[in-house]
Amino acid sequence: MKLIAGNSNLSLSQSIADAIGIPLTNSTIKRFSDNEIFVEINENIRGEDAFVIQSTSFPANDNLMELLVIIDALRRSSAKRITAVIPYYGYARQDRKTSARSPISAKLVANLITCAGANRVLAMDLHAGQIQGFFDIPTDNLMCSPVFIPDMEEYQGKGEDVCIVSPDVGGVVRARAYAKRLGASLAIIDKRREQANVSEVVNVIGDIKGKKCVMVDDIIDTAGTLCNAAAALMEKGAAEVHAYVVHGVLSGPAVERIDNSVMSSLVVSNTIAATDIVKASPKIRQLSIAPLMGEAIKRIHEDRSISVLFN
Repeated sequence: MKLIAGNSNLSLSQSIADAIGIPLTNSTIKRFSDNEIFVEINENIRGEDAFVIQSTSFPANDNLMELLVIIDALRRSSAKRITAVIPYYGYARQDRKTSARSPISAKLVANLITCAGANRVLAMDLHAGQIQGFFDIPTDNLMCSPVFIPDMEEYQGKGEDVCIVSPDVGGVVRARAYAKRLGASLAIIDKRREQANVSEVVNVIGDIKGKKCVMVDDIIDTAGTLCNAAAALMEKGAAEVHAYVVHGVLSGPAVERIDNSVMSSLVVSNTIAATDIVKASPKIRQLSIAPLMGEAIKRIHEDRSISVLFN
């Protein structure tokens, strides 16, 4: 087995390598003066089971292109199998046509990864389940619940005093799964989104009065949705509001909004490398998915089932 790390999240790649117990493959990834990407694998790859670890987070286009070039380098080096390990799948929110002449970029990215030479994909909490069907190669979509639920039990508790909240109707299935595992009640935020990154809370569905509310979501970008939802929950009588979000994009004014919001805490995973401003925030904590990803990679390499990791 060979683990090749892209530059998007080197700390996560190293943590995954430590969890598996093998070193990262020696490789050279650099840019020419015109910013073209150059990749060279400095170890023998012929006949190896290769895993490329690369989130396509900001800068999304650079990190995506880097992933494609690494895959091509491995394919031309006669790797036996190439698995693209993508903790955060960029462009996932563009998974359908939202207007008459708009693209489905999530499908385009899937085509690019497949055509570059990947034989399978391992991702974490894809924005929409149908993205698995965009790939014509085997795709495993891990859930972050094995990482989040123990932390929720330790810091938030469980039972009827806790209410799991979906910040929109589309996240109800995810929120219901968390509520079932914790024995907690369920609430839903009914919102309207007039344009990208701008949302308005319309109503809160469910009994939240006097309860500790825990919002769960897959992506937090500018944090407008979650901060508005937290304010609405407090106005409806929630005792506290916390949030657990898998992918902490946290762009623009996100961290400032969170620090100034009524939310008591925000927990994100390390699918995206934390910036200095995120690390400095008193309200944001980051949990590692490295042991979970490492176990999935080992099971894929050994041709064992990873379905137990989905639960």
